[in-house]
Amino acid sequence: MVFTLHHVGPNQTDKFQPNSILSVTPEFLTETIQTVLGAGLVPVHLHDLPALLADRSDKRKFVVFTFDDGYRNNAEIAAPIFRKFGVPFTVFPTMGFVARTHTIWWETAEALLKKTPQIEFNFGSRMETLRTETVTQKYAAFDRLAAFVRTFNEDEAVRQIDELAVTQCGIDPLAIVDELVMDHAQLQALANDPLVQIGGHTIAHVNLRRVNEERLVHEIDSSISAIDRCVGYRPKSFSYPYGWCSAVSEREIEMTAKAGFQVAVTTQPAVLRSSDALRPTAIKRISLNGNFQKQRYVQALISGLAFMFL
Repeated sequence: MVFTLHHVGPNQTDKFQPNSILSVTPEFLTETIQTVLGAGLVPVHLHDLPALLADRSDKRKFVVFTFDDGYRNNAEIAAPIFRKFGVPFTVFPTMGFVARTHTIWWETAEALLKKTPQIEFNFGSRMETLRTETVTQKYAAFDRLAAFVRTFNEDEAVRQIDELAVTQCGIDPLAIVDELVMDHAQLQALANDPLVQIGGHTIAHVNLRRVNEERLVHEIDSSISAIDRCVGYRPKSFSYPYGWCSAVSEREIEMTAKAGFQVAVTTQPAVLRSSDALRPTAIKRISLNGNFQKQRYVQALISGLAFMFL
């Protein structure tokens, strides 16, 4: 199985945490590694999966750990845990975040809604005022902003959320990126670890299924070049931003294969099967969910029972 992670850090106590699903504690990560090793799963590099799965004589069960977006805590907190166990992992940095040219709309939206009792925003038809005094109201507003990003022109939607954060609350969206995401030097240092592979995750973290072919090629090829310049090698693997069915189609699967990636991963849940070797740029992943940090959930995932009817 291939696990998806984002942040590793201590539990937060805020009642409004719309992105809590993206963060697990160091203790949970440690226990999860111990659980999968105890179950006999063999940790491998993601890019080695296609060849391993194609070997029908190899009856071992494999596990892969991956991190999306390139957060600082991947290097500062997660990496020492993986080194302790000698377990490899792959990091998929969004290179526009690393270069500080693009912002993280979901983090900007959270910071904005934590600070203000209301927002005035045009969701596409008219200006609306949303009350954001209570936790329930804040979650409702976050959901509206997320839906806006999913359905409106994504670049423009992110720009408008950034503008709202600046004008209404004095929040600098790029300062949030700088606080959370590795810079080039930190990413390069992490890439020097033999347990680590750096993979592609686009420049702007856009839904690739919603962009035209020219933009799709740009996001893939530019991320390859940016990673090569930063860490000194061409990435062998790719992670589709968002990764849902509505964000990945046959066009994207074919394009990543054409770009030369050995493997590409979605966020659609499933366990690994030998047949995945036939479609290595459509490998599915299982989220280590920040809202379900109990080993009984990990054990259920390892068993595969949860995916038998998918």
